Amino acid sequence: MEYIDALLVMLNSMSPYLVLGFLIAGVLHAFVPSAVYSRFLAGTGVRSVVTAAAIGVPLPLCSCGVLPTAVSLRRNGASRAATTSFLIATPQTGVDSIAATYSMMGLPFAILRPIAALVTAMLGGTVLGALESRGKLDGENSFDEEQAAEQQLPPTLLGKVVETLRYGLVEMMQNIGKWLVLGLVVATLITVWVPDDFFTTYANNHFLNMLVVVAVAVPMYVCATGSIPIAAALMMKGLSPGCALVMLMAGPAANVASMLVVGRAMGRRAAAVYLLSIVAGAMGFGLLIDYWPGMQELFTSAMPECMKCHHSDVSWINIACSILLVVMIAWGFIAKYRKSYLLTKNKTQVMKEFKINGMMCNHCKMAVEKGLATVEGVEKVTVDLAKGVAYVEGTATDEAIKAKVTALGYENA
Repeated sequence: MEYIDALLVMLNSMSPYLVLGFLIAGVLHAFVPSAVYSRFLAGTGVRSVVTAAAIGVPLPLCSCGVLPTAVSLRRNGASRAATTSFLIATPQTGVDSIAATYSMMGLPFAILRPIAALVTAMLGGTVLGALESRGKLDGENSFDEEQAAEQQLPPTLLGKVVETLRYGLVEMMQNIGKWLVLGLVVATLITVWVPDDFFTTYANNHFLNMLVVVAVAVPMYVCATGSIPIAAALMMKGLSPGCALVMLMAGPAANVASMLVVGRAMGRRAAAVYLLSIVAGAMGFGLLIDYWPGMQELFTSAMPECMKCHHSDVSWINIACSILLVVMIAWGFIAKYRKSYLLTKNKTQVMKEFKINGMMCNHCKMAVEKGLATVEGVEKVTVDLAKGVAYVEGTATDEAIKAKVTALGYENA
């Protein structure tokens, strides 16, 4: 029962804010054309870098889903510096994760997290722009003009409302549902298994703790929302607020998978700037929280009481939103694997099967389908996201398909 109680406390605390965040994400998707973002990111100056960071902060895209969007921005005139700024800011936070951060970790974290993402992105983009202007960057891999599909918005208000609900409550959950569940499970295990004074032995060595968190966060893949319960659970066991912020920033943005893709798409030195900006920004803001007088106490005391004492007074809104969230997660899994089953069942002998590593969300799926469709000789392509497989029909050679997969930023298995 202790495991269930801990899980329910976290779920009930997050669910109303998550549902609200997903709906806002759906509104952004259904009502704002992608061309709007591209129009403000042309040019190579500091202004485009700042704008890219500001646009990226509220967008609910994970570190893999952000790449096709960034490629679309680059193709439409965004500078490499602005594109990098967008790539740094977007995975670290979003409207859904900001709301969930407030619910589990309090207002100071909800305010500082997007500010830290904004500043870190501006830093990385500015440094990259300076290096590029001096000719000190390696050559950029060519961006395929068909890599990212243009967003086609519904023509009517009713259509936009339906698309808002479809994207916010269905597709978003398909994209991050697995990572949200993983975050909640890990946080539950930490809450139950780890002694309350576990981190107090090294409480005064914040820098060492942050290095350990970075070492754990970089290889790990966890979305901006999924990182919240983990960071909150670690704080309840004595980890400093600054170290928790490092987990919130580095976990979603600096994982190995995204680093490999950024390196292919933007160049190795740009990828190095990307990683160093995230780590330096996360640790810089983390040290600010831990060592600025009164800040650590402010962030610790602002955490909701229900998280500190492992129980909550549940209202009907919490219960309703928790039920809705569970249904959304279940439906996302069912829809994803049902489609996988049907694709496997209906596979024909004329279909070639290509195993692809690195596809983690529907944005990846659309980018691969759109990209492979442009290969000469390809007549039809369908991606099974659950299995990480592309089914291709036509006369295109295996070498051409695999070369396109690499150009799109993914790996041939």
